[in-house]
Amino acid sequence: MEITKFDIAYLKMAKEWAKLSYCERKQVGALIVKDRMIISDGYNGTPSGFENRCEDDEGNTQWFVLHAEANAILKLARSTQSAKDATLYLTLSPCKECSKLILQAGIRKLVYVDDYKDNDGIAFLRNHGIEILQVTDDDLK
Repeated sequence: MEITKFDIAYLKMAKEWAKLSYCERKQVGALIVKDRMIISDGYNGTPSGFENRCEDDEGNTQWFVLHAEANAILKLARSTQSAKDATLYLTLSPCKECSKLILQAGIRKLVYVDDYKDNDGIAFLRNHGIEILQVTDDDLK
């Protein structure tokens, strides 16, 4: 699978979106694109109405922090749009829990930059026919 100029552009936008996160440990951005239109976006953070404090006093991520892709998928759930056959652009590969949401949402392609601490989510998606493409930071320059 070849990296397109659109893949690069959307990932650059996801990186900018990640900067909106209040999380200190890691800022992650997500865009869901369908027919070359951005239909949803997200970044990691606390649920609406919560204090924007993602880490506890020891620097660990609070259990209730939502991942960027979960926020983007949940935003779609509140709209009239569908993620069926869409592409998800992520600055960090998905965890196991989020990979289930990606599959269930009908997303058919994932393009990401950095690896999460384990690749179980990527393996799960690959095993279920989701196209996976990793882009390096060098590709984004």
